[in-house]
Amino acid sequence: MSKLAGKVAVVTGASKGIGAAIAKGLAAEGASVVVNYASSKAGADAVVNAITAAGGKAVSVGGDVSKASDAQGIISTAVETYGRLDILVNNSGVYEFAPIEEFTEAQYRKQFDTNVLGVLLITQAAVKHLGEGASIINVSSVATTVTPPTTAVYSGTKGAVDAITGVLARELGPRKIRVNAINPGMIETEGTHTAGVIGSDFESHTVSQTPLGRLGQPDDIASAVVFLASDDAKWLTGEHIVASGGLR
Repeated sequence: MSKLAGKVAVVTGASKGIGAAIAKGLAAEGASVVVNYASSKAGADAVVNAITAAGGKAVSVGGDVSKASDAQGIISTAVETYGRLDILVNNSGVYEFAPIEEFTEAQYRKQFDTNVLGVLLITQAAVKHLGEGASIINVSSVATTVTPPTTAVYSGTKGAVDAITGVLARELGPRKIRVNAINPGMIETEGTHTAGVIGSDFESHTVSQTPLGRLGQPDDIASAVVFLASDDAKWLTGEHIVASGGLR
């Protein structure tokens, strides 16, 4: 029997990359999935089409998680479409790197609004629909411990996500809602290609410091998220799974 049969999941920022792989992974295990996107409807629809072509259930919904009304709309779509909500994956995230002398207030607000406020707002919208056995998974980053140069703002947002994960695990534990984080290392996605990371000295250095000797792939993260969402992880809450090929 599929691990997530009968469950309903919302995955934010799921039109590509890690989020798309997570949505497909949850659906493959039987969950009905709401595929959220901020701007790429075509990307989200492609994810939905891939899921349904494989026999799964999914719908796409637009929305900016950093806006309370949009966050509420995303959650409402899940409940109105599938009648319940069991899994929330807070994957939406943005990154812009700059030395401390060069970062801008706009960069700060963009990253903190999406990466931190977005987690809070959509979780706030979701909790009223989550019952015993529900799972919230926050996508953080290994940057919180590796702390690479030029990532002060981004690493700061993910440090906040780690702290929020711990707080909400304690806060929601009495309601039997589990809250965990997954902290990926560098993952090969459309975003890392667009940013020029793939093929750069930064990629080479990262791989050289990674015991398993390669970049991660989106499916590497998706499988760990499926585990956290399932009853296989029913005794885990407040945890941070570092999925980085051993990079610390």
